[in-house]
Amino acid sequence: MPENTPPRRGGRIEQLEGQLDILRRRLRIAVIYGGDKSADGAVIHQTFNPRSWKSYESVAEDIANALERLGFEHVTRVPDDMRLSQTLQREGIHLAWLNTGGVQGYNPVSHAPAMLEMLGVPYIGHDSLIAGTLDNKHIFKQELTYLGIPTAPFFTWHPARGPFRPKVNSRFLQTFQGYWGPYIVKPVSGRASLHVKFVEDESNLADAVAEVFEATENTVLIESFLPGQEYCIAVGGHIVARERVLTRMAEPFVFAGVQRVLAEDEKIFTSMDLQPITTERARLLEQETDAEILERLYEIARTVCLEMSLESLVRLDLREDGEGNLRVLEANPKPDLKMPSETATSLVCTALPGLGMDYDDLILSLLADRLDVLFRHKRGRVTHLTELLE
Repeated sequence: MPENTPPRRGGRIEQLEGQLDILRRRLRIAVIYGGDKSADGAVIHQTFNPRSWKSYESVAEDIANALERLGFEHVTRVPDDMRLSQTLQREGIHLAWLNTGGVQGYNPVSHAPAMLEMLGVPYIGHDSLIAGTLDNKHIFKQELTYLGIPTAPFFTWHPARGPFRPKVNSRFLQTFQGYWGPYIVKPVSGRASLHVKFVEDESNLADAVAEVFEATENTVLIESFLPGQEYCIAVGGHIVARERVLTRMAEPFVFAGVQRVLAEDEKIFTSMDLQPITTERARLLEQETDAEILERLYEIARTVCLEMSLESLVRLDLREDGEGNLRVLEANPKPDLKMPSETATSLVCTALPGLGMDYDDLILSLLADRLDVLFRHKRGRVTHLTELLE
């Protein structure tokens, strides 16, 4: 991967490190994971989950443990449900870390950040508008189109419009311009490749759309199947920690360029719920052998981060078309931050050793970058944090 502009250290970095030293003793942090709607007191009425639910509690535990190893003395783990506001108030929480995809309902990744905005609790994660934009694949792809970033041709359908008949639908015909398959049919909001279908041609397309809608009760996305190699790239903020020492990058921190290794008959990357991420399934790209693809991944990730004004980590999934052109598939607004083990890792963490970083460095990077943004550009939102520094 091309080197980011060389890091700089100066007065502000030294000041930030001093602020972190004080906050380690005083800051009360809540790591928030997905609440279980079936738990007593979690919701008023249980409803359907358009987006496949997962608690992410084990990853929240990894994040909380890392924060404690970094010296933060007041870290708690909190489920995301209707009791969240009372819990945060009772625990005197100053800052939250969002590791939740929501509890239930539509646009669930947007619910917790919206609540925290209303409560006045700053957080590590995307605001509700950005989280919803990134998580809704059709909205994100519309944003990509506006920015001139290539994505696969796509079309959406909801049964409220009536029966889906691709042969006579003018918008479908205009979108695909004589292309009749193969296709990928997927939920507009989902995770881990669940309910994603490969469809050979238009003859089975309507049935696949109906099946995905039946599973999600939400708009369905249809896009051209891209037959090339599949890749991921992560992009975060400007503050990076290596061996617990902070530096400021002149550009967003782009890292973890990975090729997803597909089996010979694997059209869609198998859900991590069914098959954990291992180094055999995720090949880390190397500058010596993969410079050209890394350069293209880097530029796309940098453009998305800057043009969408992202303020937290995101992972982009991309794939090559038949001519080798990279096209963005989707974004993950809450990349998996599972701590690497001997048997499994996460796509984001695969690259850490080669960057001179470990898991705790990554957690410190995300925390320090967020605090830097808050203290420099959003001081009116964090007067309670600045008071902790006095």
